[in-house]
Amino acid sequence: MAFQRKKREDIRVELTPMIDVVFLLLIFFMISTTFVESSGIDINLPTATNQKIDKQPHEVKVYLEKSGLIHLNDRLVSLDDLQTHLASYGRRASSTTFVLLADEQAKHGRVVNLMDIAQRAGFAKLAIATEPKPLTN
Repeated sequence: MAFQRKKREDIRVELTPMIDVVFLLLIFFMISTTFVESSGIDINLPTATNQKIDKQPHEVKVYLEKSGLIHLNDRLVSLDDLQTHLASYGRRASSTTFVLLADEQAKHGRVVNLMDIAQRAGFAKLAIATEPKPLTN
């Protein structure tokens, strides 16, 4: 008597459910992650109750530490280097926003000096960054 042997099915690992889980995890982490735009420079911005303005497409960020050090877009620069860089904007300076992020403990004279340098370079738009003042009830 000839017995027929059952065909053994090959063992397969289904990848579709695993890929679904990986994509769901990716979506979860993308949604739950907050992106904070802050540099590695230690600056405590002063608080203010003014309204928030929208980020401009063309802007130059200058950070002033309480020690008086100046950073241009996360790069430490001297006052002369800053003047040279701002002067290189030429005509574009009038449509570019100069954003000054000065520590609240920075000397007032240094802040005014940076604003004056920006004005002499042709920047017409000046924004001084602050932290929102907490609401008190």
